[in-house]
Formats: sequence, structure tokens, C-alpha cells
Amino acid sequence: MPPAPAFAQKLNQQIANEFAAHQQYVACAVYFDSEALPQLARFFYRQALEERGHAMMMVQFLLDTGADVTTPGVAEPRSFFADLVEPIALALEQEQRVSEQINALAAAAREAGDYTSEQFVQWFIKEQIEEVATMSALLRVAERSGADAADIEDFLAREHPAGEAGDPTAPRAAGSP
Repeated sequence: MPPAPAFAQKLNQQIANEFAAHQQYVACAVYFDSEALPQLARFFYRQALEERGHAMMMVQFLLDTGADVTTPGVAEPRSFFADLVEPIALALEQEQRVSEQINALAAAAREAGDYTSEQFVQWFIKEQIEEVATMSALLRVAERSGADAADIEDFLAREHPAGEAGDPTAPRAAGSP
């Protein structure tokens, strides 16, 4: 059964939002890479891939439910920052905005009585709680560290090591095995 039309329309828009978040995270990662901050760069590159993955999960859901999928273009991301804190603050704002968008998706599904779509969105609600908490903590560390980038790098190396396992409860992404 296809999702409710209002939900499908919002989910297609959210796909665009997720791809835009992907691009913004790539821009942040490139900034940190250019500043020779490998932990920050690696963290933001991973975040970019995660956002792309979210978009592809949404694509797969629409495909699985027989809904139309639109492949959106996105606006150019912000690429220049005054200091190390600015891209992290931008990332937190982005995650807070995405949380609002995901909650609106859940509301649209519920209003339409589309329980399948509402259930699909629940994983993203949980994910957004984690994302906002992660960016909030990183921003606090960055603000507290001031110009000492080594403190931020140490925090990321300790608290967000590379190679963390994916969430086995995550929806399947389009193109994945």
C-alpha cells in the first residue's frame, strides 16, 4: 500500500533536505581538512555519509511502498567559516532543523492514518535525538576549547572513534545489499 500522498510529498522533500545536509557536512569536512584537523574532518565526512544514507533509506521506503520518488537538486552549501566553532554551530542548527522536519513527517503520517509510514519515521526520530545530542556536546567542547583545536581533536578521537558499527535496526538504504 502506498504511503498517504501528503506523507509521500513530505518524504520526497525530506530526501532533498538529507542530501543538502550531506553536502553541508562535506563542506564542513573540507574546511576542517584544509585546517589540518583530521579528527574533525573524518567526523564530518562520516556525518556526510550518514546523511546520504538517510536519504537513500527514504528512497528505498518510497520504492518499497510503490510511491513516486523525486531526485532533488540541492542549494550550494556554506563553505567558508571564520573559526572552528562556526561549522559545528551550523551543524547543530542543521540537526535541530532536521529534527523538526522528521517530527512533521511523523505528524503527517499520523494525521493521514498512515501507520506504516509513521512506523518508518520512528527510527529517524530516535536517530535525531542522538544527532542533536552529539552536535550539542561537540559544540560545548569547541566553545570551551576556544582556539585549542587539539582539545577538540582529542575529544573526537576518544568519544567518536572511526569504525563504529552501524545500527542493525536502521531501515535498508536504496542500493545496499
